[in-house]
Amino acid sequence: MLSAFQQFFTGRPTIEIARDLLGKLVTYDGPDGRTGGYIVECEAYLGENDSASHAFNGRRTSYSESLYGQPGNIYLYQIRGHYCFDIVVQDAEEPQGILLRGLEPAINPDVIVHHRGMSGVNVTNGPAKLVQALGIHSRQLDGQPMEGNQLTVDLEKFKIPREIITAPRVGVNLAGKDGAAPQRFYVAGNPYVSGIRKRDMDLKTQGWRA
Repeated sequence: MLSAFQQFFTGRPTIEIARDLLGKLVTYDGPDGRTGGYIVECEAYLGENDSASHAFNGRRTSYSESLYGQPGNIYLYQIRGHYCFDIVVQDAEEPQGILLRGLEPAINPDVIVHHRGMSGVNVTNGPAKLVQALGIHSRQLDGQPMEGNQLTVDLEKFKIPREIITAPRVGVNLAGKDGAAPQRFYVAGNPYVSGIRKRDMDLKTQGWRA
């Protein structure tokens, strides 16, 4: 039987789960202590029928095996020398996932800045940036359940977006049949959203409800 934590990540469309992840708190207990931030941007990948998915057309390798695991598991993968963090969603053997693209630093921001060697919004406004900012430098946690893990999402502590924007995903093959699918979601106005223009930033509320 699935735990209440796992049930959050299945039983409804992946797009709905992705939208509900916005505002949830990611935490990581690493060698330098706990770091964390609120999810402000993510993308949904819908498995074997999604041309942008690592499981498109039933592709299944030892590298992507974690996508076929239990809901709420970690899928950590490497691309061009950088690590990215996906959350596995839907039931086992249904390889759908949600890529985290942006975090608003919330726990030990000074450590996050140290990990990245820079400050400002560029510290966590991209999928590889946020993984490095948390202090993760390997695939050691790949395939592990998030529940009770050193890398997890706190479903009880969250902020509520004032508005959610839906847009096409970033960095996918636009020639694929789902290349322009509106499966990216972000908190309108949050400065830690990747590629957001300065004039669209809400520096007063950062896009959250009061």
